[in-house]
Amino acid sequence: MLIREGDVNDAQILAGLLGDLDYPNTPEAIAERVVSMAANPDSRLLVAESEGRAVGFISLHFIPQIALAGEFCRISYLCVSSESRGSGIGQKLLDEAERLAADRGCDRMEVHSHTRRVRAHVFYARAEYEESPKYLMKKLTPR
Repeated sequence: MLIREGDVNDAQILAGLLGDLDYPNTPEAIAERVVSMAANPDSRLLVAESEGRAVGFISLHFIPQIALAGEFCRISYLCVSSESRGSGIGQKLLDEAERLAADRGCDRMEVHSHTRRVRAHVFYARAEYEESPKYLMKKLTPR
């Protein structure tokens, strides 16, 4: 298994993986976002490849802290194809993300996971992530 930087050639498989998580997208929309992430030095997109085929990905955002030294790393999406779940690919993506974050001087990782994603919560708990009880959100209309 190989973990590599994601690129626009991954748009089709990323759109499918996100669809499996109930985030339907077109490959064209995903390709635009991949280009945007690649241009942002505070974003990373890692793809897990097995036998020449993308089977999972993790997207990361590094965020400076004003009150504390260093940054923290937010996982925005982590997805492994249904046929590859349980094979350790998610953990390998998470391990690489944590290594990149530590190399950047991040003092923590964060991930927000909807209450309905019970299997994801078990996965993160096994990886020693702790629940942080309050997360507030307000939806905005883009202008």
